[in-house]
Amino acid sequence: MNKDFRQMKPQDVVVLTKLIALNNLDYTQTALAEMLYMSQSEISSSISRSTYAGLLMNKGKEVNRKLFVDFIKYGLAVVFPQHPGAIVRGTLTAHSAPPLDMEILSEEKYVWPYAKGQSRGQSITPLYPTVPKAAALDNNLYELLALMDAVRVGRAREKKIALELLEQRIC
Repeated sequence: MNKDFRQMKPQDVVVLTKLIALNNLDYTQTALAEMLYMSQSEISSSISRSTYAGLLMNKGKEVNRKLFVDFIKYGLAVVFPQHPGAIVRGTLTAHSAPPLDMEILSEEKYVWPYAKGQSRGQSITPLYPTVPKAAALDNNLYELLALMDAVRVGRAREKKIALELLEQRIC
């Protein structure tokens, strides 16, 4: 077995988040791959890594929500850090996207680079390249990933509010 199999990757966070957004244990890997614009083999590998890490239970079907929240709280910004980049067109994220945009007023906008995006702001590299496309089809996924970006790039107040909202939505 390849040792890389055990190391979490950013797309694993996206897959786990989609499973929470789906809230349905009867998903298929093929359907998940289509919804996230990933290959089926990427989904399979992601589920294997997350199961090995203890983030998935019940034969890889159910997210260990408490452990996932702890990972987001204490590890996400350390393992998958991000710093705002150049001004680009894209999809709003972090404090610029719902639900944080109602809580935090800011002149600076953060976006995932995306040609079909309607906003301009500092670029935030998404956890996986297809995130803007997948998030456009699932508002719950979009809001969860935007909150996670606030944890990755936000200031103390933004992180605190984002973590409170994530814990409410995940647990």
